[in-house]
Amino acid sequence: MPKRTIQSGNRSRWMRFLELLAIMAVTIPGAGHASTVAEMKDARRILIIAAPSRDDPNLAKQRQALAGWRQGAADRDLETIEVVGEAVSGSDDKGSALRQRYDLPPKTFSVILIGKDGHVALRSATPWPASQIESAIDAMPMRRAGQR
Repeated sequence: MPKRTIQSGNRSRWMRFLELLAIMAVTIPGAGHASTVAEMKDARRILIIAAPSRDDPNLAKQRQALAGWRQGAADRDLETIEVVGEAVSGSDDKGSALRQRYDLPPKTFSVILIGKDGHVALRSATPWPASQIESAIDAMPMRRAGQR
């Protein structure tokens, strides 16, 4: 089988492509982001949605409330993490650890908003409209100071 080599003209295109991929990994939201709540501190706000099961009606309502607000969440550096039963999406944390750390009972629905500094800014046992989350974030000191 003949050995393939990259010709000089193609080499520079290939290098530019690799450089572009590296830039994208750093600048695109979600690409290369921190994978645990602790690693997100100082960089992201976090919305944790906890439900006892995937068929919880409050979970469906919360997802629906956030569905049209993706750009608003991105503009506010908001990462959404779901803890459904013990399964976690949006983070590499274990469900039991998140439930214990943030006092999220396994048999009830909960939503908490965590600021970039790690404090729990809001907590609710019912779904929040996106407008309420947006207002809460916009009132946070780091957001008001323009640090997003």
